[in-house]
Amino acid sequence: MKYREIRLPKLNGLTPNLEGTLLKLTEELGELCREAGKHRGMSGEATALPRDEVLANIAAELLDVAQTAVSMMYVLEESYDVNIEAALQKHVEKLIRKGYLKCE
Repeated sequence: MKYREIRLPKLNGLTPNLEGTLLKLTEELGELCREAGKHRGMSGEATALPRDEVLANIAAELLDVAQTAVSMMYVLEESYDVNIEAALQKHVEKLIRKGYLKCE
C-alpha cells in the first residue's frame, strides 16, 4: 500500500472547538469549490487567470480544507478522547473493503 505523507501543523494561535471548526471547514470547502468552479468556467465570473494560477489557487484552498480537517481531528482527540489512529485504521479497512484501495 502506497502512502503519501502530508504533514500539517497543530495550530497554536487559536483554541478551536468542534462547532467553530466545523463551520470553518464548510467555509474553506466553499472557497475550494469557488476556485474549482472558476477553473471550469462555472462560477459566472469572467476568469482571465492563467490555468497554472487557477490550479495553484485550488491547491492552496485544498490545503486550507485539509488544515481545518486536521485541526478538527486534534479537537476530537483532545476534547472528546477520540482515538484518531483507530479511526484511521477503520477508514483504511473501509477503503479496502469498498475496493478503493488495493493491497499489493
